[in-house]
Amino acid sequence: MTGPEKSNAKRPFRADHVGSLLRPQRLHQARQDHADGRIDAAELRGVEDEAIREVVKAQRDVGLKSATDGEFRRAYWHQDFILQLDGIRQGDATTTVRFQNADGVVEWQPAALQIAGKVGLSEPIFLDAFQHLASVAEGVTPKLTIPSPSMVHYRGGKTALDPAIYPDVEEFWGDLSAAYAAEVRALADAGCTYLQLDDTSLAYLNDEKQRAVIAERGEDAERQHLRYIEQINAALADRPAGMAITTHLCRGNYRSSWVAEGGYDFVAEALFGELDVDGFFLEFDDHRSGGFEPLRYVPKHKRVVLGLVTTKRGELESKDDLKRRIEEATKHIDLDQLCLSPQCGFSSTVEGNALTYEDQIAKLRLIVETAAEVWG
Repeated sequence: MTGPEKSNAKRPFRADHVGSLLRPQRLHQARQDHADGRIDAAELRGVEDEAIREVVKAQRDVGLKSATDGEFRRAYWHQDFILQLDGIRQGDATTTVRFQNADGVVEWQPAALQIAGKVGLSEPIFLDAFQHLASVAEGVTPKLTIPSPSMVHYRGGKTALDPAIYPDVEEFWGDLSAAYAAEVRALADAGCTYLQLDDTSLAYLNDEKQRAVIAERGEDAERQHLRYIEQINAALADRPAGMAITTHLCRGNYRSSWVAEGGYDFVAEALFGELDVDGFFLEFDDHRSGGFEPLRYVPKHKRVVLGLVTTKRGELESKDDLKRRIEEATKHIDLDQLCLSPQCGFSSTVEGNALTYEDQIAKLRLIVETAAEVWG
Protein backbone atom coordinates (compact mmCIF):
# COMPACT_ATOMS: atom_id res chain seq x y z
CA MET A 1 0.00 0.00 0.00
CA THR A 2 1.50 3.32 -1.06
CA GLY A 3 0.29 6.84 -1.49
CA PRO A 4 1.76 10.15 -2.66
CA GLU A 5 3.25 12.55 -0.13
CA LYS A 6 2.50 16.00 -1.47
CA SER A 7 4.84 17.83 0.90
CA ASN A 8 6.99 16.84 3.82
CA ALA A 9 6.28 20.28 5.25
CA LYS A 10 2.51 19.73 5.44
CA ARG A 11 1.18 19.47 8.97
CA PRO A 12 0.04 17.24 10.56
CA PHE A 13 2.87 14.99 9.43
CA ARG A 14 2.46 11.41 8.23
CA ALA A 15 4.07 10.24 11.48
CA ASP A 16 3.14 12.49 14.37
CA HIS A 17 2.26 12.38 18.05
CA VAL A 18 -0.22 14.07 20.33
CA GLY A 19 2.10 15.98 22.64
CA SER A 20 2.61 14.86 26.23
CA LEU A 21 5.46 12.50 27.06
CA LEU A 22 6.51 10.62 30.18
CA ARG A 23 8.41 12.85 32.61
CA PRO A 24 11.89 11.63 33.56
CA GLN A 25 12.45 10.78 37.21
CA ARG A 26 14.86 13.67 37.77
CA LEU A 27 12.09 16.07 36.69
CA HIS A 28 9.65 14.49 39.15
CA GLN A 29 12.31 14.87 41.85
CA ALA A 30 13.01 18.49 40.93
CA ARG A 31 9.31 19.33 41.17
CA GLN A 32 9.13 17.74 44.61
CA ASP A 33 12.30 19.53 45.69
CA HIS A 34 10.81 22.83 44.56
CA ALA A 35 7.54 22.15 46.36
CA ASP A 36 9.49 21.36 49.53
CA GLY A 37 11.65 24.47 49.23
CA ARG A 38 14.93 22.66 48.55
CA ILE A 39 15.43 24.34 45.16
CA ASP A 40 14.16 27.65 43.80
CA ALA A 41 12.18 28.34 40.64
CA ALA A 42 15.31 29.07 38.61
CA GLU A 43 16.84 25.70 39.51
CA LEU A 44 13.60 23.91 38.60
CA ARG A 45 13.55 25.81 35.32
CA GLY A 46 17.06 24.61 34.57
CA VAL A 47 16.07 20.97 35.10
CA GLU A 48 13.02 21.48 32.86
CA ASP A 49 15.13 23.13 30.15
CA GLU A 50 17.58 20.23 30.03
CA ALA A 51 14.84 17.59 30.11
CA ILE A 52 13.05 19.31 27.23
CA ARG A 53 16.28 19.51 25.22
CA GLU A 54 16.77 15.77 25.67
CA VAL A 55 13.18 14.81 24.85
CA VAL A 56 13.25 16.91 21.68
CA LYS A 57 16.40 15.07 20.64
CA ALA A 58 14.66 11.75 21.34
CA GLN A 59 11.78 12.73 19.06
CA ARG A 60 14.18 13.80 16.33
CA ASP A 61 16.24 10.61 16.71
CA VAL A 62 13.25 8.32 16.14
CA GLY A 63 12.49 10.18 12.91
CA LEU A 64 9.59 12.46 13.82
CA LYS A 65 9.35 15.70 11.84
CA SER A 66 7.72 17.63 14.67
CA ALA A 67 8.56 17.81 18.36
CA THR A 68 6.81 19.03 21.48
CA ASP A 69 8.28 19.86 24.86
CA GLY A 70 6.46 16.83 26.25
CA GLU A 71 4.38 19.30 28.31
CA PHE A 72 7.23 19.02 30.84
CA ARG A 73 6.50 22.40 32.44
CA ARG A 74 2.92 21.39 33.28
CA ALA A 75 1.18 19.23 35.83
CA TYR A 76 -2.00 18.94 33.74
CA TRP A 77 -2.55 19.25 30.02
CA HIS A 78 -5.28 21.86 30.46
CA GLN A 79 -5.39 23.56 33.86
CA ASP A 80 -1.87 25.01 33.72
CA PHE A 81 -3.05 27.05 30.73
CA ILE A 82 -6.66 27.80 31.65
CA LEU A 83 -5.82 29.11 35.11
CA GLN A 84 -3.54 31.74 33.57
CA LEU A 85 -6.43 33.35 31.70
CA ASP A 86 -7.71 36.53 33.34
CA GLY A 87 -10.83 36.00 35.39
CA ILE A 88 -10.48 32.24 35.92
CA ARG A 89 -9.41 30.67 39.18
CA GLN A 90 -9.69 27.45 41.10
CA GLY A 91 -12.89 27.26 43.09
CA ASP A 92 -13.16 26.11 46.67
CA ALA A 93 -15.05 22.95 45.68
CA THR A 94 -13.70 19.96 43.81
CA THR A 95 -15.22 17.98 40.98
CA THR A 96 -15.06 14.21 40.68
CA VAL A 97 -14.14 12.70 37.35
CA ARG A 98 -14.61 8.94 37.16
CA PHE A 99 -12.02 7.30 34.95
CA GLN A 100 -12.09 3.60 34.21
CA ASN A 101 -9.74 0.91 32.98
CA ALA A 102 -9.71 -2.85 32.72
CA ASP A 103 -9.19 -3.15 36.48
CA GLY A 104 -11.99 -0.85 37.61
CA VAL A 105 -12.61 2.81 38.40
CA VAL A 106 -10.05 5.53 39.12
CA GLU A 107 -11.37 8.80 40.55
CA TRP A 108 -9.68 12.14 40.00
CA GLN A 109 -10.80 15.15 42.01
CA PRO A 110 -9.47 18.40 40.55
CA ALA A 111 -10.46 21.79 41.88
CA ALA A 112 -13.47 23.18 40.08
CA LEU A 113 -12.90 26.13 37.76
CA GLN A 114 -14.65 29.38 38.62
CA ILE A 115 -15.19 32.43 36.44
CA ALA A 116 -14.37 35.08 39.02
CA GLY A 117 -13.95 38.04 36.68
CA LYS A 118 -14.01 39.07 33.06
CA VAL A 119 -12.14 36.56 30.92
CA GLY A 120 -9.18 37.99 29.07
CA LEU A 121 -5.49 37.67 28.28
CA SER A 122 -3.20 40.17 29.97
CA GLU A 123 -0.09 38.47 28.61
CA PRO A 124 0.54 35.46 26.38
CA ILE A 125 0.48 32.02 28.02
CA PHE A 126 3.17 29.44 27.23
CA LEU A 127 5.01 31.98 25.08
CA ASP A 128 8.29 31.42 26.91
CA ALA A 129 7.69 27.66 26.79
CA PHE A 130 7.34 27.82 23.01
CA GLN A 131 10.41 30.01 22.64
CA HIS A 132 12.55 27.52 24.54
CA LEU A 133 11.12 24.63 22.53
CA ALA A 134 11.87 26.45 19.28
CA SER A 135 15.42 27.17 20.43
CA VAL A 136 16.22 23.46 20.82
CA ALA A 137 14.12 22.10 17.92
CA GLU A 138 16.83 22.12 15.27
CA GLY A 139 15.80 19.94 12.33
CA VAL A 140 12.18 19.49 13.46
CA THR A 141 9.06 21.65 13.57
CA PRO A 142 8.23 22.79 17.12
CA LYS A 143 4.59 22.02 17.95
CA LEU A 144 2.80 23.67 20.86
CA THR A 145 -0.27 22.12 22.47
CA ILE A 146 -2.89 24.07 24.43
CA PRO A 147 -6.39 23.19 25.65
CA SER A 148 -9.22 24.35 23.42
CA PRO A 149 -11.66 27.08 24.53
CA SER A 150 -14.30 24.39 25.05
CA MET A 151 -12.43 23.09 28.08
CA VAL A 152 -13.04 26.33 29.98
CA HIS A 153 -16.76 25.68 29.79
CA TYR A 154 -17.20 21.91 29.68
CA ARG A 155 -16.22 20.96 33.23
CA GLY A 156 -18.45 23.48 35.01
CA GLY A 157 -20.86 24.72 32.37
CA LYS A 158 -23.06 27.66 33.21
CA THR A 159 -22.83 26.84 36.93
CA ALA A 160 -19.26 28.21 36.85
CA LEU A 161 -20.50 31.56 35.55
CA ASP A 162 -21.39 34.25 38.07
CA PRO A 163 -24.41 36.12 36.67
CA ALA A 164 -23.14 39.25 38.40
CA ILE A 165 -20.08 39.07 36.13
CA TYR A 166 -21.71 37.67 33.02
CA PRO A 167 -25.45 38.33 33.05
CA ASP A 168 -25.34 37.58 29.32
CA VAL A 169 -23.59 34.29 28.46
CA GLU A 170 -22.85 35.61 24.96
CA GLU A 171 -20.51 38.17 26.48
CA PHE A 172 -18.61 35.34 28.19
CA TRP A 173 -18.24 33.47 24.91
CA GLY A 174 -17.08 36.62 23.15
CA ASP A 175 -14.46 37.37 25.81
CA LEU A 176 -13.22 33.76 25.81
CA SER A 177 -12.76 33.63 22.04
CA ALA A 178 -11.07 37.03 22.06
CA ALA A 179 -8.59 35.86 24.71
CA TYR A 180 -7.75 32.79 22.67
CA ALA A 181 -7.44 34.83 19.48
CA ALA A 182 -4.92 37.07 21.25
CA GLU A 183 -2.95 33.99 22.35
CA VAL A 184 -2.90 32.62 18.80
CA ARG A 185 -1.64 35.96 17.46
CA ALA A 186 1.11 36.16 20.07
CA LEU A 187 2.29 32.64 19.33
CA ALA A 188 2.24 33.29 15.59
CA ASP A 189 4.27 36.46 16.09
CA ALA A 190 6.81 34.37 18.02
CA GLY A 191 7.18 32.02 15.05
CA CYS A 192 4.80 29.22 15.97
CA THR A 193 3.67 27.46 12.79
CA TYR A 194 2.13 24.34 14.33
CA LEU A 195 -0.47 24.70 17.09
CA GLN A 196 -2.71 21.97 18.48
CA LEU A 197 -5.92 22.53 20.45
CA ASP A 198 -6.61 19.61 22.78
CA ASP A 199 -10.29 18.95 23.38
CA THR A 200 -11.92 16.12 25.30
CA SER A 201 -15.39 17.70 25.26
CA LEU A 202 -16.06 17.12 21.56
CA ALA A 203 -15.21 13.45 22.02
CA TYR A 204 -17.07 13.07 25.33
CA LEU A 205 -20.26 14.38 23.72
CA ASN A 206 -20.41 11.26 21.56
CA ASP A 207 -21.18 9.30 24.74
CA GLU A 208 -24.88 9.24 25.66
CA LYS A 209 -23.99 9.14 29.36
CA GLN A 210 -21.95 12.33 29.03
CA ARG A 211 -24.76 14.07 27.16
CA ALA A 212 -27.12 13.05 29.96
CA VAL A 213 -24.86 14.82 32.47
CA ILE A 214 -24.95 17.97 30.34
CA ALA A 215 -28.74 17.79 30.10
CA GLU A 216 -29.02 17.41 33.89
CA ARG A 217 -27.13 20.70 34.23
CA GLY A 218 -29.92 22.34 32.24
CA GLU A 219 -27.93 22.80 29.04
CA ASP A 220 -28.66 21.77 25.47
CA ALA A 221 -26.66 18.56 25.20
CA GLU A 222 -27.82 17.94 21.65
CA ARG A 223 -26.32 21.19 20.38
CA GLN A 224 -23.44 21.93 22.72
CA HIS A 225 -20.87 20.67 20.20
CA LEU A 226 -22.15 23.27 17.71
CA ARG A 227 -21.50 26.05 20.23
CA TYR A 228 -17.99 24.75 20.87
CA ILE A 229 -17.21 24.57 17.15
CA GLU A 230 -18.45 28.15 16.74
CA GLN A 231 -16.24 29.42 19.56
CA ILE A 232 -13.12 27.61 18.39
CA ASN A 233 -13.63 29.03 14.90
CA ALA A 234 -13.96 32.54 16.36
CA ALA A 235 -10.68 32.05 18.22
CA LEU A 236 -8.92 30.98 15.03
CA ALA A 237 -10.48 33.46 12.61
CA ASP A 238 -7.42 35.74 12.37
CA ARG A 239 -4.67 33.13 12.41
CA PRO A 240 -1.94 33.68 9.78
CA ALA A 241 -1.97 31.55 6.65
CA GLY A 242 1.31 29.84 7.54
CA MET A 243 0.10 28.55 10.89
CA ALA A 244 -1.22 24.99 10.83
CA ILE A 245 -3.89 24.26 13.44
CA THR A 246 -4.94 20.78 14.50
CA THR A 247 -7.17 19.47 17.24
CA HIS A 248 -6.86 16.33 19.31
CA LEU A 249 -10.03 14.63 20.53
CA CYS A 250 -9.90 11.93 23.17
CA ARG A 251 -12.18 10.35 25.73
CA GLY A 252 -9.98 10.96 28.75
CA ASN A 253 -6.42 9.98 29.62
CA TYR A 254 -5.29 9.65 33.23
CA ARG A 255 -3.00 6.92 34.50
CA SER A 256 -3.97 4.63 31.59
CA SER A 257 -7.69 5.19 32.23
CA TRP A 258 -10.50 6.84 30.27
CA VAL A 259 -13.89 8.50 30.87
CA ALA A 260 -16.09 8.25 27.80
CA GLU A 261 -16.91 5.70 25.12
CA GLY A 262 -18.52 5.75 21.70
CA GLY A 263 -17.63 6.51 18.09
CA TYR A 264 -17.47 10.00 16.57
CA ASP A 265 -20.87 9.63 14.89
CA PHE A 266 -22.80 12.18 16.99
CA VAL A 267 -20.46 15.12 16.30
CA ALA A 268 -18.87 13.99 13.02
CA GLU A 269 -20.79 15.91 10.38
CA ALA A 270 -20.48 19.28 12.11
CA LEU A 271 -17.03 18.62 13.55
CA PHE A 272 -15.32 17.60 10.35
CA GLY A 273 -17.30 19.86 8.05
CA GLU A 274 -17.35 23.07 10.08
CA LEU A 275 -14.39 23.18 12.47
CA ASP A 276 -11.76 25.38 10.81
CA VAL A 277 -8.65 23.32 11.49
CA ASP A 278 -6.17 21.60 9.19
CA GLY A 279 -6.21 18.21 10.84
CA PHE A 280 -7.81 16.01 13.47
CA PHE A 281 -5.95 13.72 15.86
CA LEU A 282 -8.48 10.97 16.60
CA GLU A 283 -8.18 7.97 18.89
CA PHE A 284 -8.94 4.64 17.27
CA ASP A 285 -6.98 2.26 19.46
CA ASP A 286 -9.82 0.01 20.62
CA HIS A 287 -13.57 -0.62 20.59
CA ARG A 288 -14.27 2.51 22.68
CA SER A 289 -13.58 4.67 19.64
CA GLY A 290 -16.09 3.14 17.26
CA GLY A 291 -15.51 2.60 13.55
CA PHE A 292 -14.06 4.67 10.74
CA GLU A 293 -17.42 5.40 9.09
CA PRO A 294 -17.65 9.01 10.42
CA LEU A 295 -14.52 9.87 8.42
CA ARG A 296 -16.72 10.10 5.33
CA TYR A 297 -17.57 13.63 6.46
CA VAL A 298 -13.96 14.88 6.37
CA PRO A 299 -13.43 17.43 3.54
CA LYS A 300 -10.72 16.65 0.99
CA HIS A 301 -8.43 19.47 2.15
CA LYS A 302 -8.17 18.24 5.75
CA ARG A 303 -6.05 15.48 7.26
CA VAL A 304 -6.96 12.88 9.86
CA VAL A 305 -4.28 11.44 12.13
CA LEU A 306 -5.33 7.92 13.01
CA GLY A 307 -4.50 7.24 16.66
CA LEU A 308 -4.05 3.50 16.23
CA VAL A 309 -1.17 3.03 18.67
CA THR A 310 -2.30 3.07 22.28
CA THR A 311 -0.49 5.00 24.99
CA LYS A 312 -2.39 3.22 27.74
CA ARG A 313 -0.43 -0.06 27.59
CA GLY A 314 3.18 -0.94 26.89
CA GLU A 315 2.55 -3.83 24.50
CA LEU A 316 3.76 -2.95 21.02
CA GLU A 317 1.35 -3.12 18.11
CA SER A 318 2.33 -4.94 14.91
CA LYS A 319 2.98 -3.13 11.65
CA ASP A 320 0.74 -5.55 9.81
CA ASP A 321 -2.20 -4.75 12.11
CA LEU A 322 -1.61 -1.02 11.73
CA LYS A 323 -1.47 -1.28 7.95
CA ARG A 324 -4.64 -3.37 7.91
CA ARG A 325 -6.49 -0.74 9.94
CA ILE A 326 -5.21 2.09 7.73
CA GLU A 327 -6.49 0.13 4.75
CA GLU A 328 -9.83 -0.25 6.49
CA ALA A 329 -10.04 3.51 7.05
CA THR A 330 -9.50 4.15 3.33
CA LYS A 331 -12.96 2.76 2.67
CA HIS A 332 -14.23 6.07 4.03
CA ILE A 333 -11.43 8.61 3.38
CA ASP A 334 -8.58 8.92 0.88
CA LEU A 335 -5.22 7.50 1.91
CA ASP A 336 -3.56 10.80 1.05
CA GLN A 337 -5.59 12.47 3.82
CA LEU A 338 -4.40 10.09 6.52
CA CYS A 339 -1.51 10.13 8.98
CA LEU A 340 -0.54 7.93 11.95
CA SER A 341 0.02 8.67 15.65
CA PRO A 342 -0.59 7.39 19.17
CA GLN A 343 -4.22 7.70 20.26
CA CYS A 344 -3.40 10.15 23.04
CA GLY A 345 -0.52 11.60 25.00
CA PHE A 346 1.71 9.38 27.09
CA SER A 347 1.37 11.65 30.14
CA SER A 348 -1.62 13.98 30.01
CA THR A 349 -1.09 14.52 33.72
CA VAL A 350 2.22 14.55 35.53
CA GLU A 351 1.66 10.98 36.80
CA GLY A 352 1.86 9.47 33.30
CA ASN A 353 0.44 6.26 31.90
CA ALA A 354 1.41 2.73 32.90
CA LEU A 355 4.27 2.09 30.50
CA THR A 356 8.00 2.71 30.41
CA TYR A 357 10.16 5.24 28.62
CA GLU A 358 11.44 2.38 26.43
CA ASP A 359 7.84 1.44 25.58
CA GLN A 360 7.15 5.05 24.63
CA ILE A 361 10.15 5.30 22.32
CA ALA A 362 9.36 1.93 20.72
CA LYS A 363 5.83 3.09 19.94
CA LEU A 364 7.01 6.37 18.42
CA ARG A 365 9.58 4.52 16.32
CA LEU A 366 6.91 2.05 15.17
CA ILE A 367 4.74 4.95 14.02
CA VAL A 368 7.58 6.50 12.04
CA GLU A 369 8.56 3.19 10.40
CA THR A 370 4.99 2.23 9.56
CA ALA A 371 4.22 5.65 8.09
CA ALA A 372 7.34 5.45 5.92
CA GLU A 373 6.26 2.06 4.57
CA VAL A 374 2.69 3.24 3.88
CA TRP A 375 3.28 6.71 2.43
CA GLY A 376 6.96 6.62 1.48
